[in-house]
Amino acid sequence: MKFSRRDFAKIIGTAALGASTIPALGAGGKETEGLSNALQNGTGKFPDGFLWGSATASYQVEGAVAEDGRKPSIWDTFSHTPGKTVEGATGDVANDHYHRYKEDVQLMKSLGVKTYRFSIAWPRVFPDGTGQPNPKGLDFYNRLVDELLKNGIEPFATLYHWDLPQVMQDKYGGWESRTTSEAFANYAGYTAEKLSDRVKHFFTINEFGAFMEVGYRWGVHAPGLKLPPGRFNQARHYAVLGHGLAVEAIRAKAKADTRIGLAENMTICAPVIETPEHVEAATKAARELNAQYMTVIQEGKYTDLYLENAGKDAPKFTDAELKTISSRLDFAGINIYTPTYIRADGSKQGFAVVPHPSSFPHAPSPWLFVGPEALYWGPRHVHKLWGVKEIYITENGCSAADVPAADGKVYDTDRVTYLRNYLAQLQRATVDGVPVKGYFLWSLMDNFEWADGYTNRFGIHYVDYKTQKRTPKLSAEFYKAVIARNGLV
Repeated sequence: MKFSRRDFAKIIGTAALGASTIPALGAGGKETEGLSNALQNGTGKFPDGFLWGSATASYQVEGAVAEDGRKPSIWDTFSHTPGKTVEGATGDVANDHYHRYKEDVQLMKSLGVKTYRFSIAWPRVFPDGTGQPNPKGLDFYNRLVDELLKNGIEPFATLYHWDLPQVMQDKYGGWESRTTSEAFANYAGYTAEKLSDRVKHFFTINEFGAFMEVGYRWGVHAPGLKLPPGRFNQARHYAVLGHGLAVEAIRAKAKADTRIGLAENMTICAPVIETPEHVEAATKAARELNAQYMTVIQEGKYTDLYLENAGKDAPKFTDAELKTISSRLDFAGINIYTPTYIRADGSKQGFAVVPHPSSFPHAPSPWLFVGPEALYWGPRHVHKLWGVKEIYITENGCSAADVPAADGKVYDTDRVTYLRNYLAQLQRATVDGVPVKGYFLWSLMDNFEWADGYTNRFGIHYVDYKTQKRTPKLSAEFYKAVIARNGLV
């Protein structure tokens, strides 16, 4: 079975399961009354100024992989390796967004979105990973940013969404080397310096919990490695170090009002029943099951249980590196699709994972278990555990069958239902005072879905890959109405 890029939900067993010092977050009805308040107040509205957006990623949509000086990324190499993607699909053309970006900006404008989250391809800006930058590569993003702003859409830029320059993998072993961390910081600082006169929000890295686990541990995504535990944990460390070094570089190079964050696919720990003991267990689990990425970034230390369980395979690090990794952030982005259910138990760690039964509902992507409460508990944990005061849902959406009807339209009622139920839980979070400032729906349009190729569609616009025609689905109509109302419909 091919693993999607969001298979992180299945890797919870890799984190240390141990007791934490997180206090109970209170007992009684107040912790769980938000949803009823949100639904009973009759408005279903989000806070004033809430930012509604959509999202894509460079390799998934751009195409033009050999134009204007761009050199191969690890995904170019991986997707062209026989047997690595469904039907041998590649991102060579993808959505041809490189040439059709103006058309795609008009799709956004017709929806009424206020923001657009896109990623910048490192091998366009620095084709060799380091050395001399490529002006023609950066020019594409200048054109895109200008087009967005001309149409009243605020750009949010991600600096790494998995397209590592192949030369960095060949020469240094990719994220196994601190050299890659330093090269990433150099690229991040340079790019932010050039764009921050117009782009005010930068995400450093997208989904450590996907590209590291699936690409360096399981080998089913680029670069296709199955590292032994010691090397893998060290690579994890260099990835989060790359994030921290990039934060420092952006602060040094970008305009003073630039805001910096990350977009992480945390393990979203939801209490299996919303009673005080299970809520407390889920909070402990949220810290421990994200020890190797989000927790160390937020706290500047690896949890004791993570290091204890890793033993001789624990990463090697210095206090200075931990300080860099936890460099101050202005906001946190979380990519949320599915929950991991947690129950209280009497073990040392004080919680246990409740596995999904075979009958549990899921989208066509077998990993995407449908649990709307993930969109409540994810941002709630980030706010309660680490005091983050500006949170964005940087991805949320689902795959669907998406077969055009006789009239050429796609009536994706399953996606509409998914979005309605998840957004109800997000509104519940805002009613409870969780500082969620915006939501980026994944995705603006169908695109290259990594190892799944073009067989899984996540977009709210249907893409005919032969003609590149974009057609709004029923879910686009739904989302347009949500944006116009700034609330549930």
